[in-house]
Parts: sequence; C-alpha cells; structure tokens
Amino acid sequence: MTWQKTIKSSIASSGIGIHSGKNVNIRIRPAPVNHGIRFIRTDLAHRPCIAALFNHVVDTSLATVVGSDGCIVSTIEHLMATFSGMRVDNALVEVDAYEMPIMDGSAQPFAALITEAGTVEQAHHRWFIKVNQPVELKAGDKFVGLYPLDHFRITYTIDYPHPLIQKQSYSLDLSESAFFNEISGARTFGFLQEYETLKRFGLARGGSLDNVVVIADDAILNPSGLRFPDEPVRHKILDCIGDFSLLGMPIMGHVVAEKAGHALNHLFINKLFSERSRWETCTLENSASAPHAAAQTA
Repeated sequence: MTWQKTIKSSIASSGIGIHSGKNVNIRIRPAPVNHGIRFIRTDLAHRPCIAALFNHVVDTSLATVVGSDGCIVSTIEHLMATFSGMRVDNALVEVDAYEMPIMDGSAQPFAALITEAGTVEQAHHRWFIKVNQPVELKAGDKFVGLYPLDHFRITYTIDYPHPLIQKQSYSLDLSESAFFNEISGARTFGFLQEYETLKRFGLARGGSLDNVVVIADDAILNPSGLRFPDEPVRHKILDCIGDFSLLGMPIMGHVVAEKAGHALNHLFINKLFSERSRWETCTLENSASAPHAAAQTA
C-alpha cells in the first residue's frame, strides 16, 4: 500500500454500452506517478482528456458520468472500482465512445484485464485521506458516514420490499484479493418493471440478461441465477468503491452506507471536502524502501 502503482503493459477490450447500445473499444495504458486516472475520448478530433475526479462529475442519475470541455464519459464506476480494488493509482483510459462498456455487468472482466497486464510499483509514495473525525450525511432514509480507521472498510446495507432481496448487509476490508474474490463479480441488477420502462424511453438499449441481473416478482430471470446469495448488496459496494475512488486518493477510514447510491455518494464526497478539518492527507513513509521499478509513461 505504500507505493503508487500502474499497469505493466497496455491492455485492450471491447463491449457494449448499456444505455447507448453502441459498441465501445477501450485501451488502458500505463501512466507516470501522480497522473491519476484519466479518460481520453479517441473518437473526437481533439481527443479531450477528463480526469476521474469528483469535481468533474456531471451526472449521477443512472450512472456516474464525468465531463469536461463539453464532452463526457459515462458509466465509469465499475472500471474505477477495479482500479481502486486492484490498487492501480495511475492509468490512461482511451475510449472511442461516450459510454464505457458494461461487459458482463460486473467489474470481473476489468479485474481480469488488470491481472493479465500485471502491475508495477512506482518510486513515489501514495497519498491517503486519513479520517480523524466522523463525517455524516443523511437524506430521508438514506445515509452515508465516514469514520476513523487505519485502513479502508465499507459496510453497506440495502433494504428492498421484494422477497428475493429484502434487507442485506455486507462489510468488506478492501484488499486486492477481497475485491477480486468477493466484490468484482457482483453484477448490476434491476427490477423487470423498471427495466421495461427504461427500454420504452430509449434507455438500456444494450441491457440484456448477459449483463444485468433482472428480478421479476418471484424469480431471477437470468438462467444461471445469482453469483452470490447477496449479490445485490455486493454490487452496491462495488459501485461505492468506484464512486469514492473519485476522491483521487485512497481512504483510511470506514464508510458506512444505507440505501445510498451514486447521487448520495457524490453529495457526500462534496460534503467531505467542505469539512477539511475532519481529515488530513498522509503517506505511509516508514513502511518500506523505495521500489527500483520506474513508472512507464502513457
């Protein structure tokens, strides 16, 4: 956890945008220290670059969308969660459409790509947001809080009035293995009636049983069923990891969320930055000697 990391080599993949229904190609390249995660729209003549930071979020209604200089990249949360979960600090993501591919509805394909490429430590310390005092945000029955802890933990609770979901809670101490094995495979889910409504309004054009867990009144419509008995709450943790990665630094603290989503996560992050006295930035300077590997450029 001490040193920044990037990927060892470029990796590419393709898929379909869940809302646009368009085929999308992506390439992820190594990047130097303190670069962070940035997206480049290769389909546009001036190849605009958008930093994956909370102050570039322009929409949270159906997904997390970042934008700058009149262009956007939508549905970034699964890839961002993968970077955070696999501890990749610096990378350049080239995408030839406005929406990231949904893949199988989870982060597992992205995690497999990162594993295939491998990662390399860079000779520069990681900076952390260390929480010293609680920060909380409540909106009706929805809640997000962040509390002091010496590592990153997420505890998430959902509660749907549906017999196949009801109340689910899950707690995770984030590590690469925990992310890969417990969270990355959890897929986007939705209810059949909502799914049909989105289709009617020209949304979810790329949605299918191949990339969404569709829940009817009394059954999971996907032939293979659920990957985990509590897959819905695990997917909410996946989204939460992706949204909080837009802080631009890993967290030393405990996120507790109840019935939250992209919109409340984004509001909370803005609140966190407005309460600067409750946290500090720090490094883990005494943990290890500097690695010999140098960063590869984008």
